[in-house]
Amino acid sequence: MGLRALPRPVAVVVGGGGVLGAAQVGVGYALEQRGFVPDLIIGTSVGALNGAIAAAHPGRAAPWLDHVWTHVRRREVFPLGVWSSRASIFADRGLRRLIARAELPRRIEQLDIPFTAVAMDLATGAQELLDRGDLESALLASAAIPGVLPPVDREGRTLVDGGVVAFVPVRAALEAGAASVVVLSTGPHSWPLRPVVPPRHARAVAARAWLLLMHHQIESDLRQVSERIPTVVLPTGVETWPAPWDFGHSQRLIETAADAAGRFLDGLRIAGPGLYGINDGMDHGMDHGIDDTVTAEVGR
Repeated sequence: MGLRALPRPVAVVVGGGGVLGAAQVGVGYALEQRGFVPDLIIGTSVGALNGAIAAAHPGRAAPWLDHVWTHVRRREVFPLGVWSSRASIFADRGLRRLIARAELPRRIEQLDIPFTAVAMDLATGAQELLDRGDLESALLASAAIPGVLPPVDREGRTLVDGGVVAFVPVRAALEAGAASVVVLSTGPHSWPLRPVVPPRHARAVAARAWLLLMHHQIESDLRQVSERIPTVVLPTGVETWPAPWDFGHSQRLIETAADAAGRFLDGLRIAGPGLYGINDGMDHGMDHGIDDTVTAEVGR
């Protein structure tokens, strides 16, 4: 019944998205309160940092992450006026301090739960799965937003944010041998695409194009994986998202996501491979009428 019915090994997949990471904490609360501990964790960008902390403290990471997210401010991660080099707008000093405060082991292999951070090789465009070796450099690489934070040289490769190739790395979970997947918070990128009046200003054009790119990538990856294994996408209940760098809304995101994900999990029923929790691409919110019993909706 519910999560206990998921075939093992179960992978938790944690996507990217800046302040979206706060909603992931709320979903983490709902999972921990129900005694769920995954067999492996795979994360991209901010999801890699959240995922690494969950892998280091299984079953008790949410309160610690709650404290981090409700106290962090944008200037700590993206300090204005602090240029790293010609390769990026900002230095990664703030992110390094955040990682240092997380009390993580030095190497990935020392985490309590097997963990993989997803990055992209800037030379080849290939997805890089970082599942061993130095943990700090793996997290920095996975979160290195191209042009915003500096690329990371690691074992002879130049790596950047894994969200470019795997914003929600469910395919990596399948490749790692997962028999089922639980996805933490795909956010607004998974909502149904609706026609809009084409934007005219540069920032709006770029934002719309990025949203379309992420939507198609997430939709394609989720459907491909769900055809083979149960794929549960946990809702956040968040109707209005702040800008990715606006950390002032973290408490609202955490509380809303904890409630929505908890109610969803209490009604979850697993019936074989399929996509659970997505209704025509919608991340179910608190006002979208979550049914008492949630079953697979595609792929069979």
